[in-house]
Amino acid sequence: MQRIVGVDVARGLAVLGMVAAHVAEVDDPGSGWLIVTHGRSAAMFAVLAGLSIGLMSGGTSPCDVRGARWRVAVRAVLLGVLGLLLMALGTPVVVILPSYALMFLLLLPAMAWSRPTLLVAAGLTLAVGPPLWLAIDASPFDLPLSLLAGRYYPAMIWTAYLAVGLALGRSDLRSRQVRWLLAVGGVALVLVGYGGGLLAQRTVSGTTLLRLVDLEPHANTAPEMVGNLGVVALVLVACLVLAERAPLLVAPFAATGALALTAYTGHLVAIAVLQAGGGYRPSLHLLGIFVVVIVAACWAWRSLWGRGPLERLLHGASTRVATAVAAPTTT
Repeated sequence: MQRIVGVDVARGLAVLGMVAAHVAEVDDPGSGWLIVTHGRSAAMFAVLAGLSIGLMSGGTSPCDVRGARWRVAVRAVLLGVLGLLLMALGTPVVVILPSYALMFLLLLPAMAWSRPTLLVAAGLTLAVGPPLWLAIDASPFDLPLSLLAGRYYPAMIWTAYLAVGLALGRSDLRSRQVRWLLAVGGVALVLVGYGGGLLAQRTVSGTTLLRLVDLEPHANTAPEMVGNLGVVALVLVACLVLAERAPLLVAPFAATGALALTAYTGHLVAIAVLQAGGGYRPSLHLLGIFVVVIVAACWAWRSLWGRGPLERLLHGASTRVATAVAAPTTT
């Protein structure tokens, strides 16, 4: 299926938002606004992962779901291995890739579901998951249980983001009607999530109830995650429109989104190198350097060689496995 450039732009912004959360210090003068990148960027990364799975498996007309499941499963394994290697670098960053891999595996049964079923499943996960997660003391858990119910990116809840993304991948994002529905829905989700959370905080009492309506980044509560989904929807619509009306303007960010895994991995390796040399000091200045280097490198690579190195690895390995599994046997 032909790439949707606006989706790449949104993914590029998500990656850069995660970079901002990792290398900028929000307490520095002029950096306080960067708090908007915390939590929301990772949420957008997860939603767009589900969206990409939807596009990869046929978009609005799902086809060869069995082969697509094998491709997703292989990617999950490779992402998990890569994530563990990045964790071994010892950077002060919570690496999302291992949790990401588990979310991919949890999403496999849902790849044949309809959009309404996916959205209902996501809603039920957001309603039931946070209270259950809060009731679980995940602190003593090791891998892989920490990936399912840990403090950051708990797959038992975050799979809802991928389910919503998969539903979006089953929609015609080039349709003006779909975009209007997505924009209106985004505004509604922001109001219900963030607005409802603020209202609930003023009316409820008790530690447990207050934790259930917490709106801090990575609170993993229903209000926070619903609000995040609204932000993701609005950003996605804006990116889809900009990609059509100002393609040259957004081309560098589209290239970054197309090389999202390479960019994400590269920035963690860079942090590890700086940390080893004693030069890792989160700041707005360091963020500027990271953004310029990442965007320029991704734009150049995309222009000269197309698919990124890690993206090429995932695509090649997953496609070969899916082809081998689907190939007819001979006697």
